[in-house]
Amino acid sequence: MKIKLMNKIAAVGTDVFDRTVFEVSDAVENPDAIMVRSANLHDMELGDNLLAIARAGAGVNNIPCDECAKHGVVVFNTPGANANGVKELAIAALILASRDIVGGIEWAKTLTDTPDVAKAVEAGKSKFAGCEILGKTLGVIGLGAIGGLVANTARSLGMKVTGCDPYLTVHAAWSLSRAVHNAQNYDEIYATADYITLHVPSTPTTRGMINKDTLAKMKDGVRIINLARADLVNSEDMKAALESGKVASYVTDFPTEATLGLKNVVNIPHLGASTAESEDNCAVMAAQELVEFLTTGNIKNSVNYPAVSIPHTGAARICLMHLNAPNMLSQITSIVSGEGINIENLSNGSKGDYAYTIVEMGVAAPEGIVPKLEAIDGMIKVRVI
Repeated sequence: MKIKLMNKIAAVGTDVFDRTVFEVSDAVENPDAIMVRSANLHDMELGDNLLAIARAGAGVNNIPCDECAKHGVVVFNTPGANANGVKELAIAALILASRDIVGGIEWAKTLTDTPDVAKAVEAGKSKFAGCEILGKTLGVIGLGAIGGLVANTARSLGMKVTGCDPYLTVHAAWSLSRAVHNAQNYDEIYATADYITLHVPSTPTTRGMINKDTLAKMKDGVRIINLARADLVNSEDMKAALESGKVASYVTDFPTEATLGLKNVVNIPHLGASTAESEDNCAVMAAQELVEFLTTGNIKNSVNYPAVSIPHTGAARICLMHLNAPNMLSQITSIVSGEGINIENLSNGSKGDYAYTIVEMGVAAPEGIVPKLEAIDGMIKVRVI
């Protein structure tokens, strides 16, 4: 099987692939799978052999996920693999939002030819004074792998923490400190938080969620941190809020033309997951997802197809991507049974308009069964393993 690398991927990740089974290179043609970090794939033609794309990171804005789903191409990401790296930057951002450390450092650089630097420092340092985070309230929007770590760490630093996540999983809930207050909605966070940090993906419902209307609900002098995605914040509305003093400071990991040069804005050059450890973790996780899917058909951490996984104990299995439509399962099982095959195990799941089914069999797939399954209305792709 051929794995095409669209970016430089950490060797610890590519080493996951057994080279007797997989050809891994940035030069392969007609790949079975793609590993990518930041390369833009929106204009790339999806080859006939392509089965999966794995993004070594959480965000998938650079991948045409909907188009991939239509062609039966599973898109994976690596949630949590870079969580600690982003968490550590978020804690640094809390301090940067509180004290003008960046401005102070830049000012100190101008003192090179000053006769008495120590005296000049003492005379000028008051311009960069700030506040402490101890005892302040941090509002965490999104309590997933990263947001949960930020919430827990902020509690250990003496902050009051309130969080909100309408899609909080049981696993994430168990990982949260009991001292983290569960806000009923975002408005509760807007009304009470001294600091607000964003840890949600960019979706149609979250894009522009920080805007003039939501900013108006916040406390005067609120400090906002955005290490998630640039388009969560309306830049023009943020600019107006900074100029009026409604927002005391804004720290973002996504500089834009609108935020560069603004007073009280710290523009970090997208360093959230830029640690050696994060890159290694993401590469390994992405490679493991591809190996599991390509060799067994099991899906975990896909953004466009459901998580479906069963032990591969039979002689063969049929993996089917199809529309999430009525009677699909009955048609699939009818065709398999019509071949005189006993289904040893079956698992099915759906995500939005699409579904995925694995049929485990005790015998090899008979010749001719694949075209029959492909002929089902709404079937996208059929693969025998």
